[in-house]
Amino acid sequence: MAETVTGARTAALVERAERLFPGGVSSPVRAFRSVGRPPLVLERGEGSYVWDADGRRYLDYIGAWGPAILGHAQPAVLDAVVAATQNGFALGATNPLEIELGEAIQRAMPSMERLRFTSSGTEAVMSALRVARAATGRDLVVKFAGAYHGHSDGLLVEAGSGLATQAIAGSAGVPDAVAATAIVLPFNDQRAVTAAFAAHAGDIAAVIVEPVVANAGVISPAAGYLEHLRAVTSADGALLVFDEVITGFRLGSGGAQARFGVTPDLTTLGKIIGGGMPIGAYGGRADLMDLVAPSGPVYQAGTLSGHPLSMAAGIATLHELTEERYVTLEESAALLAAGVTDAAKAARREVAMARVGSLLTVFFRSSPPVDAAEALASDRDAYARFFGAMLDQGILLPPSQFEAWFLSMAHGPAEIQATIDAARTAFAS
Repeated sequence: MAETVTGARTAALVERAERLFPGGVSSPVRAFRSVGRPPLVLERGEGSYVWDADGRRYLDYIGAWGPAILGHAQPAVLDAVVAATQNGFALGATNPLEIELGEAIQRAMPSMERLRFTSSGTEAVMSALRVARAATGRDLVVKFAGAYHGHSDGLLVEAGSGLATQAIAGSAGVPDAVAATAIVLPFNDQRAVTAAFAAHAGDIAAVIVEPVVANAGVISPAAGYLEHLRAVTSADGALLVFDEVITGFRLGSGGAQARFGVTPDLTTLGKIIGGGMPIGAYGGRADLMDLVAPSGPVYQAGTLSGHPLSMAAGIATLHELTEERYVTLEESAALLAAGVTDAAKAARREVAMARVGSLLTVFFRSSPPVDAAEALASDRDAYARFFGAMLDQGILLPPSQFEAWFLSMAHGPAEIQATIDAARTAFAS
């Protein structure tokens, strides 16, 4: 199979980008370094496809890293954004669209009795933990190895996603005193959680968790695990924070908390609620959120928070996410997972497909990982070869073993079958 050759326009753009941006990119995983391929420069998207700067078309499973659940350039979302532009952009005060989107989120996730918009998921998580510390008067936060909650200083400890891809344990520039406020535990280990609360009784402000890990590849919560987090935090007076930046409106309209039947104290959202525009949100119990200024003493602000264009895109996106479409999406994801697994078996390749809803990861190991340590033990070189073989056939997977594949509602039967066929060829090669 001939390796994809970088087109002349793409190569020229990459060269220009490398003179401007660290590593030539504005986010590390876009550099494609862990898969040993030149980075793509993507110019446009439509439905389940994207096109690079040289006009090559790819069937897309990056999905803008999660927001593109409807596919790219969905007409209703485009129309809503264009209409919103006619009224100007940021206006410096509350906008009716902000209220409309907030109400739609609240209906879908009743645990968010109050919420506030931010411009990114990182801001949402940072703000939610500030609220948790203020509410409890405590400093420590429990997180889980391999979980990525944005790039705020206190959470860049054994994080996944780009950090795992680059094999960086933390980040330079984070003071030791700040890092020490995080207690890092293995995911899916109830005894470790119990022990941590015994050792730090009355000192832990919150447990923050991706209810389905999606930044070390997809890792499902073990039966009873989320319920255990809920029970332990409640007993100690700590708060439970669900980071649903990825799972929110991805695993159904109620997110992971509805899917698994566990109610957190605070929730963070992003990605899908903005339909591809920059956005974040955090919210939860009214008594906690009323600590946020101007109602209370916890300060958080953002000039572009609640931006009308993001609100318009989010409203239009959530309107399209009917229960019937979620059912179809789940069925498509199941077909894709089964088809890729069968293709690997036919080629006698050892892989494990991890899937929760429309989040998927192919791990090159014998069984799906239960925590970050097992994910990191996967054969990353094999994934890089698989990525390249799929790319050469026009299938764009995440350029990292530790990122989820994002299936969209624009991926129909033909696209699913094309992906399975390509996997069969890739595994055989």
